[in-house]
This record gives sequence, structure tokens and C-alpha cells, in this order.
Amino acid sequence: MTSERRTRDSVTAPNIFIGADVAEILCERGWSATGGFSPELQAWCERAAGMLGSHVANRAALSDLLDLIFHYEAEKVLERVESHAVLARYGAREVVRKVALLLLDGGALDSERFKEIINIMKEGSDLRSRDLFHPIRLALAGRAGEGELDRVILLIDEAAALPFAVAVKPARVRIVEFCSALD
Repeated sequence: MTSERRTRDSVTAPNIFIGADVAEILCERGWSATGGFSPELQAWCERAAGMLGSHVANRAALSDLLDLIFHYEAEKVLERVESHAVLARYGAREVVRKVALLLLDGGALDSERFKEIINIMKEGSDLRSRDLFHPIRLALAGRAGEGELDRVILLIDEAAALPFAVAVKPARVRIVEFCSALD
């Protein structure tokens, strides 16, 4: 791979969204907090716009990613054919079980904790890339896909601690629900 190719691939799309866009989507979907947006909620909206905005092409796609934070039902996730395609891959169920143990062992899932879990998973496995990340994304975000789902995952526990109109299931609850529905 040439350095020109590496540079072109590492450039992300511009972020055209701000916290107010996220706040509008939350209001439209009925997810906003009752009583308005506190400084903590406004800060979360800014963080969500910053983390997700450069990974989407339009407002509908941003709304779809936010939906993954606010709606999670493991049984519905496992009803989809795409989910079974991910779980049928070599080592996928073991990845989910190991992530579950690691999540249940620690505190809230933030960027540092997520990196720690990924490093532990890489050290103890020959799985890489899609075989490692897709089962994790499926279990926690409710969908297999690319790196934008990692950003969704990083927003979940922070959102769960805030007073939204809809209760956000934290990562620990999601993984327990997923494992229960899986078996």
C-alpha cells in the first residue's frame, strides 16, 4: 500500500452535524428528557454528533444510528438472518461469551474500557477484524457492521446514565439479554 493510498483511506468525511441536530432527532423520536435539555444532556448530544456525524451521509442515517442507542431488544436482533450469519462464523459465540464475562467484571463501558476489552480479546484469540468485531457490535449495538457501530457502543452507557424519556439499556444489560436470547 502506498503512502498516498494510506492517506486517502484515513481521511474521514466532514461532520455536518452538531449537538442541536441530535437534540432535534431526540425530540422528534420522543427520546428527549422530560423537562428540557440539561447541560449534561446537551453535552451528550454534542458528543453524539461529534462521534457519529462523520460516519453518516444524512440526517436519516444519523437518526438510524441513534435508534441503536435507544432501542435494543436482543430477541428481535436474533430474529434477523444477518445476525445468524454473523453468529455462524468461527468463534463468534465464544467472542460474545468472553465479552459478556469482561463486561460483567468491570464498570461502565467507556472508550478506555472498550479498548481494554478489545486488547484482551485480541490477546486470547486468533480472531481479527470482522470475526472479532461483528459479534461484539451485534451483541451490543444490535447490528453487525463497521466502525460507526463502535461509536454507538461508546455512547450507550453514557446515555443510560442520563434522564432520557426512554430508558437506555446499558452495555451490561444488553450483553446479558443477548446471551439469554442466544441460548
